Amino acid sequence: MENKFGPDYASLEDTEFVAKYQASCFCGAVRYEVSADPVDAKICHCTTCQRLHGAPMQWAAIFHKRHVRFTAGLENLIFYNSEQNQPERILPCKVRCGKCGTPIADEGHRMWLAFPSLFDFGHPANVPASFQPTCHLFYGTRVIEPHDDLPKWSGHKNHSELL
Repeated sequence: MENKFGPDYASLEDTEFVAKYQASCFCGAVRYEVSADPVDAKICHCTTCQRLHGAPMQWAAIFHKRHVRFTAGLENLIFYNSEQNQPERILPCKVRCGKCGTPIADEGHRMWLAFPSLFDFGHPANVPASFQPTCHLFYGTRVIEPHDDLPKWSGHKNHSELL
């Protein structure tokens, strides 16, 4: 499969890549794998995530793009840049499956913000510790009150006020 995402991502020809986790959309048309644990995981409460996910918050595990490799479905990806309101792959952007509509990830300039619920951990109770959220972001715009001991940031982690 041609790596249309360019050199930031691993390719199927990369013999050094060893898959650690696999993920797919609801219908299975889009599949990818990662070769490392996430560098961080967070829960975002920003209004953009709320509206685009139809949920009160978004849980994401963050990977370097070089640790991500698509195994199927590149032709099914749909992109949306919410800042410019453009259905194009203008980074940063949202990534969805064009067949079933599943949100796949948020693609940043250097990072891939994957949604842990798409990974196959065998059972939801088997989510690895590295995928557990370390904080809440944009907590001031939350619509529900999570009861946990995680740090709650007004904006981005370590770049905003800790609430």
